[in-house]
Order: sequence, then C-alpha cells, then structure tokens
Amino acid sequence: MPTVFKRFSFDAAHQLPGLVPGHRCGRIHGHTFHLEVRCHGPIHPRTGMVVAYEDIKAAVLPVLADLDHHLLNELPGLEIPTTENLAAYLWQRLRPALPLLSELLLQETATAGILYRGPEVTVGRVSGRQRARTARRTQPKPSNKR
Repeated sequence: MPTVFKRFSFDAAHQLPGLVPGHRCGRIHGHTFHLEVRCHGPIHPRTGMVVAYEDIKAAVLPVLADLDHHLLNELPGLEIPTTENLAAYLWQRLRPALPLLSELLLQETATAGILYRGPEVTVGRVSGRQRARTARRTQPKPSNKR
C-alpha cells in the first residue's frame, strides 16, 4: 500500500527544563521545525488517492497555527517541549482528522529529528504490542553452528 506525504514548516521557541546546568538547550531558543505528515492506506477506487493533499493540509494548518511563533513551554501538554513530546502532541491532534495517519517526521534542525509512529508506550506501562515486539527482538537467533 502506498504512503502519501505532505511537508510543512513552522517557527517556534522552547526551553528544555531538567537538563544539566549550563546546557545550551536549557536556555530559550528557537527552531524552524519541518514536519512531514505521512498517511498510509489503500488507493480509493473512485478518487484514485489514498488521501487528498488538501485534506492533509486542512487538518495540519490549524494545529500549526497554535504552535507557529509561540513559546512551546506555555502550551498545555508541552511543558517539556522536546521534539519527542512535540511529535506526540501533533499526533494526538492530527489523528482524529487523519485516520490514515501513519507517521510524522519532525525535524528541529537539518540533521536532527524524530520519526514518530504513534503512541505505543503509556507512562509507566508497556503495551502488549510493544512487549511482543521487544520479546521477538531479544530472542536468540537459531544458529547452525554447534
């Protein structure tokens, strides 16, 4: 199945609390964030599309309007505005309008960012899906050597 994507950018400032004293990200600073919204699904037989770019844009722009040129720390839910938490924040707000949302690629610089595929771990608990995936990864691989 295909994955459709649309790219956006917005400017915002943040300050990361809880870092060691003197860490540069502990000071208020800003980024031009780049967001790629990806939707994965079947091609609709009537429209020939997975989702219309206009539908992605209509879902994303109001959310970005609340972030653009703001101090992210001041927004409820973003008191610790790491890129990871910002991606989760965006996911929560976009998913209701974009049911085929599959991934968010959020970059805070040209060389750093996050690929977010939705919540799998809740605070203090690991989901069954995550537990199964971890178990598969940690199982020893069969070996032909004795």
